[in-house]
Amino acid sequence: MDGPRARANDEGMRRLSWLVTGCSMSALIASAAFAAPPATAFAGPPAVQLALPAPTGPHAVGSATLDLIDRHRADPWNPAVRRELMVSVWYPARRVAGPRAQYMTAEESGLFLKGIDGVPADALSTVRTHAHANAPLLPGARRSPLVVLSPGLGNPRATLTGMAEDLASHGYVVAGIDHTYESSGVSFPDGRVAECLACGQDIDGAAVTAGRAADVSFVLDRLLARTPAWSGGRSIDPHRIAMAGHSIGGASALSTMLTDRRVDAGVNLDGSFFPALSTPFRRPFLMISSEDHGPGTDPSWTDTWRQLRGWKLWAGVTGTTHSSFTDLAPLADQVGQPIQTLPGQRASEITRAYVTAFLDLHLRGHTQPLLDGPSSRYPEVHFLAP
Repeated sequence: MDGPRARANDEGMRRLSWLVTGCSMSALIASAAFAAPPATAFAGPPAVQLALPAPTGPHAVGSATLDLIDRHRADPWNPAVRRELMVSVWYPARRVAGPRAQYMTAEESGLFLKGIDGVPADALSTVRTHAHANAPLLPGARRSPLVVLSPGLGNPRATLTGMAEDLASHGYVVAGIDHTYESSGVSFPDGRVAECLACGQDIDGAAVTAGRAADVSFVLDRLLARTPAWSGGRSIDPHRIAMAGHSIGGASALSTMLTDRRVDAGVNLDGSFFPALSTPFRRPFLMISSEDHGPGTDPSWTDTWRQLRGWKLWAGVTGTTHSSFTDLAPLADQVGQPIQTLPGQRASEITRAYVTAFLDLHLRGHTQPLLDGPSSRYPEVHFLAP
């Protein structure tokens, strides 16, 4: 634990280590310090069809992909080009038959699995999703709350697909951003693939979160424009917006809220803050931490907690590790190499339940008893108050 630079740098090494590690994975992510294990050969390709947990809401889910170029900003990792982002939008849709949205492209899967022996390079391009590509927007859908998702450093936006699909099934529009050169690989429609330039570097965490805040504000500008980048953009309520992220993506949720007043509420899934809050902040914020990331283990969380003066909740989840709040938890179980002691399906269920309850409370004004105290439905969840 040598500070923000080391933590961010180690996170860039994570990728899909659960596919190739013979250990229980509790050593893989012992804390928010992002320690990465050595890789060993995987015995062979998965014997089952990898699939995301089914959405729990009443609506079918559609998905669209956007290629957005910010003509006014140079890329922070490659200044010779303008900042270009791939964004997935999930939304409540009309029920249709047809192809499901692809989880990752074959090229993205190969880069995510690079250096891993015994696993088909395209394994993650075959993960079964539940959204239908370009399905028609649900008839009558309008003024839907918007949730922006930001993944951990080195992770593609795809690793938060399960959460996105579930939120869309409950009537939210969700935009997942691939922060170019901070993901293991980003495929563009013309066939170009941008590999990770941040991974393995001595990363300045505050610079990364500031860059991601700029990315999010640009995406919001494009989604909420008079002529929106997404054909369903007019269904978004510009006055009900939240951001959630995993790892440094969760830290970026707070950084974005500090610079963009359009974001009304934020969620950090187990990511150290870069930097910690130093002044009072009054918008709603949810912090969900893994088992070993409790009070006293990460000064950025305890310092930030003290400055959160609006609605706030710090929930710790027993039996989890750093990546338990992503799709890696259920997918790891399916290949027989769990990343935590808590079953991956249960980790996904808990994450969805608490994130959705938080968003329903603060974007829809719906009372949420689940957030008032410990629940017998989720005994693994503990409310923490440093």
